[in-house]
Amino acid sequence: MVKIFNHYLRWESILQALVYAALIVGTLLATMAWQVGGAAFNGALLSSGIIRGGLIAIGILGVNFTLGIYESPGNLTVGQVRARAVLSFVLSMAIAGIILMLLPLNTPYHNEQALLALLIMVSAMLIMRLLGNSLLPASYRRQRVLVYGTGSRACVVTESLMKNDPSIELVGHFRGPQERDPVAPGLNVVSAGKTLTEVVAQYNVNEIVVAVNERRGGSMPLRELLDCKLQGVQVIDLATHFEKLLGQVHLEAVSAGWLIFGDGFKQGMLRSVVKRLFDIVGSIVLLLLAAPVMLVATVLVVLESGLPVFYRQERVGLNGRTFEVIKFRSMRQDAEKDGKPRWAGAGDARVTRVGKFIRKTRIDELPQLLCVLKGDMSLVGPRPERPYFVERLTTDIPYYALRHGVKPGLTGWAQVRYHYGASVKDAEQKLQYDLYYVKNHSWFLDLIVLFETVGVVLTGKGAQ
Repeated sequence: MVKIFNHYLRWESILQALVYAALIVGTLLATMAWQVGGAAFNGALLSSGIIRGGLIAIGILGVNFTLGIYESPGNLTVGQVRARAVLSFVLSMAIAGIILMLLPLNTPYHNEQALLALLIMVSAMLIMRLLGNSLLPASYRRQRVLVYGTGSRACVVTESLMKNDPSIELVGHFRGPQERDPVAPGLNVVSAGKTLTEVVAQYNVNEIVVAVNERRGGSMPLRELLDCKLQGVQVIDLATHFEKLLGQVHLEAVSAGWLIFGDGFKQGMLRSVVKRLFDIVGSIVLLLLAAPVMLVATVLVVLESGLPVFYRQERVGLNGRTFEVIKFRSMRQDAEKDGKPRWAGAGDARVTRVGKFIRKTRIDELPQLLCVLKGDMSLVGPRPERPYFVERLTTDIPYYALRHGVKPGLTGWAQVRYHYGASVKDAEQKLQYDLYYVKNHSWFLDLIVLFETVGVVLTGKGAQ
C-alpha cells in the first residue's frame, strides 16, 4: 500500500494502471509507425501520438475505475460483470473516438485503423481483467503477511485479509510469549520454538499485523519488532490495518489515544476555502445539467401522488447544527402518519412506484444541490442524519459524534462503500467509513468518491 494525499492505494493497482496506460499509448504509436513505416516516424509524430494516447488512456482508466472494473470479479455477480464489461467497452470506444475526432491524426495516418487497433487492445485487457488475470508478475502482486497474535482479534484480521485482498498471502500467526487466551480455532500457528525474527526470515514476510488482545505487560517483543522494521518489514497495528485494507476506522480496533495522537483529522483554512469553492461551482454546474431530469421527476411525482413534490426534513450538520434538507418526495404523503421516525428498508411499502425509480437512480437526491449551494452541505461528506437517530446513535455507538466534524455530503465515502443502512448495526458499519473520511479527507479522496458515485448510479449498487 502507498499513501497518496492521506488515502491508501494498492501498489498493484497503481502499477497495473501504469501498464495499461503504456499498452494503450504503445498500441497507438505502433499503429502509426506501421502505417508510414519506421523511417518516417520522427520525434514530432512520436509526441503527437503520446499526447493522444495519454488522453485516451486517462479516459479509459477513469471509466473502468468508475465502473469498478478493477474490483475482484469474485465480488460481483455474473450479470454485474457482463453489464459493466459491456458499458466499459462502449464508453471506452466512445472516449477514444471523441479524442481522435477532436485531435485527428494528420495524413498519412488513418484514424479508423488507430481506433480499430485500440478496440482490439482494450477488449483484450478487459477480458483479461474480468477473467481475474493480471499483466503483472506474481512477485509484484503478492504480499506476505504475518499476524502477531492468536486470539479473537487475530481471527478478525484473518477474516478481513482472506475476504478482501486476494493478493495477500497469509503465512501464519505468531503466538506471543505472554498471550494467555487459548488459540482461536483454525489459525495456522508458525511460532513453535522460534523467535519472531526467525519466522520473518524463514517465510520472507513483508508485513506484520499486531493483533494481540492485550498489549500491556510485556505482551509484545518490542526489540524484535523494531529489528524487523529496520530490515524493511512493515509493522502496523490493528487499527492501521483496517484503515489501509478496507478504508475504514474499525471501531473495535481503535482507541481514543490512536485518534488523538495519530495523523489526520486536519481541517485547515485553505482546505475549507478550496472545498467551498468546489462545492459552489460543482453544485451550479450539476443543477444546470440536471434541470431537465428534475423537471421530468417533478411531473412524474405530481402525476402519481400529487403535491407536494419536495420532501423537507430536519437533519444534523456541521458541529451538530441542524438544517433543513430537501429531496424529491419518494414516499406516500402519510409515510410517518404515526409521527414515529423510522429508517427506509429494502422493499419499503411506503415508497411509491416513481419513488422506487428515483431512489434507485439517485434522482431524489438532486434537490440537495440547493443545500450545497446554500452552504449547509458539501458535495462529499458523511450522510446527514435526523436528530432523532443522531441522539440514539450517539448513545449506542462510540465516536459517532465525530462524523459531524465536517459538513454532511450529497455523497460520501460510506455511501459508495456500504449498502443503504436501515438499522443501528448498519449505522455502525457506515460510521467506520465516515470516520475514515473525516480523518483523511482531501481533494483527492473527494475526487475518488465522486468517481465512484458515478459508478454507483450507473450500476444501481446499494440503492433502496
